[in-house]
Amino acid sequence: MLYQNKLKNELFFNSLSTILILSGIVVAQRGVVVFRLASKGIIPNDSILTILVFSLLKYLPILLTLTLFLTILLTLSRWFRDSEMMIWFSSGLGLTSFIRPILFFSLPIILLIGFLSLYLSPWATQKSEEYKAGLKNRDELATISPGSFKESKNKDRVFYVEGFGDLGSKVKNVFVQSEQNGKLGIIVSNEGSRVSTNTDDEYIVLKKGKRYEVNHENNNFTEIKFSDYGFLVEKKLPPIIDVNQVEAMPTLLLLMTKGNREIAEFVWRVSLPISGIVLIILAIPLSFINPRSGRSVNIIIALMIFAIYNNLMGVTQSYINLGKLNPYVGGSIVHLLIIMIASYLMMRRNLNLPLVPSKVRNLRRKK
Repeated sequence: MLYQNKLKNELFFNSLSTILILSGIVVAQRGVVVFRLASKGIIPNDSILTILVFSLLKYLPILLTLTLFLTILLTLSRWFRDSEMMIWFSSGLGLTSFIRPILFFSLPIILLIGFLSLYLSPWATQKSEEYKAGLKNRDELATISPGSFKESKNKDRVFYVEGFGDLGSKVKNVFVQSEQNGKLGIIVSNEGSRVSTNTDDEYIVLKKGKRYEVNHENNNFTEIKFSDYGFLVEKKLPPIIDVNQVEAMPTLLLLMTKGNREIAEFVWRVSLPISGIVLIILAIPLSFINPRSGRSVNIIIALMIFAIYNNLMGVTQSYINLGKLNPYVGGSIVHLLIIMIASYLMMRRNLNLPLVPSKVRNLRRKK
């Protein structure tokens, strides 16, 4: 009982640190892409945090699965390295006796992975698509970042606004370049305001500025001073958002749809919590450390197996999507293969036997 409590405590702290590190890696990787888009003015600055949260929720089931796998692997590997496993074995317990306490610890995480995979991740994907569609249909002024140039949707204007005031209704130090009827126009103004009409049209009204026009045909240059100058802010009607794409469809809707894409997506979602259970069994024999091989060899092998496992699930999902593989066969064949490998490793390690039988090694030597 004492060792089981010690095992659970160490698993808890290792899982907490692992998920924080993996989440930080994902946020950092996605953050580089999002910040690059924001710096170019493609997305507004106030949408960065929202996009990162949606991205994290989308990948959280896979992160939790990897976290569970690494947590068990790192914990038991340390026990082997520090010879604590010898005390466990000397009490008459083998590797299989770890399955029950580890499964008891992992059950809440498996349930969380299932909830995220079946419900929360599709919801996050749907809301992310809606949010991105909403960003694409924001008017020109809403997409402008202070201190940067922004091209209009019709590519006939270039805006520059030094700053905003009064919650975005006021603009300061405005520069607008436009081309109309063969004339290049440049407008500069120290201040302006946003005005809405009864027809829901929105205008930017600039105060006490100048407009310069250049005619390309005769190269005439004119300068016009104005006290008020307004131009219409481009707006587009929101398109119909395709929230019924497969990744964003609710799980219950997938069950009612009999298309290959929907079935393949459902198989993928169910496979994530199942893979978590399979990886628990696989991590126990992989945690064994051979002092001659180094401390990190089993970690590298485990990560390779995890990557191959997830890629095989993706391949079977693609074949189900194409209609070339039965969903029941495709949804179970990869898990059964990994379970067989894990059972073989567990049996050999539990009997303190080498992974490769002596007969096979002798045959290789004879060759």
